[in-house]
Amino acid sequence: MMKLGVNSVLFKDFDFATAARQIALCGYDGVEISAIKGMCEHLELDRWKEQADELRSIVKDNGLEFLSMEVASLDEERLILAFEAAVEIGIPIVNVGPGGKTGVEADLQHSIETLYRLSKKAESYGITLCVKAHIGNAIYNTETTLQAMEEIPSPAFGIDMDPSHIYRGNENPEEELPKVLSKVKHVHIRDCKGRATGPGEIKNQACGRGDIDLYAYCKAMVDGNYSGPVCLEVIGANKHSLADVSIVAAESYGYLNACLKALGARKPKLV
Repeated sequence: MMKLGVNSVLFKDFDFATAARQIALCGYDGVEISAIKGMCEHLELDRWKEQADELRSIVKDNGLEFLSMEVASLDEERLILAFEAAVEIGIPIVNVGPGGKTGVEADLQHSIETLYRLSKKAESYGITLCVKAHIGNAIYNTETTLQAMEEIPSPAFGIDMDPSHIYRGNENPEEELPKVLSKVKHVHIRDCKGRATGPGEIKNQACGRGDIDLYAYCKAMVDGNYSGPVCLEVIGANKHSLADVSIVAAESYGYLNACLKALGARKPKLV
């Protein structure tokens, strides 16, 4: 059964305890904690040891589990801290972006080489390092994702398949997912209107509000026997009320849970 979670970046204007409480009330199984420097640091990697007990308690008290952590950066020093924190707190997956610029071959090679080296580090910690195709970055579509998969053999390396970046890159994610699914170990998910560069207003990132065929995407996950985390990742939520961001989380849960239940990939949640 797939587990549904929320990246706490949606609750960037609120503390982690508030985020976890709202995520649990919406019905999710777990949380992806944001450790993105300059955007949202519910987990501050420079002081993770001070936070570890409190974060574990918050998640446990809300009946959730840690599904993943998003760091975004490829900075090795920062990722070593992330791996150490992940082991101690009990977070199985660390998500990053690929960096570099689209269409620059040297950037693509540098990104792949960096991910290879960092995956070997992750392997030594027993952690999975995932990267996603990101518009504007060196790994940005299915072709470059496949190249990274081919050149990074580490079992600790995985793909974080975000349908919104694939869709906004003029590919149809439900058609592209099967091509990379053998290495997909995490899914960031959100919707969007049109194929513009940015994801748009947070209300239009709620699953089911936009133009991506997310039901077909869910079906592709189920047909391919994907069983990893599926975490809502909505960005740009600064200066929104707690009600605003909670509505996005709740609406997305209702949509995704209904799709996956219809496809036999979710069971009714006992309360």
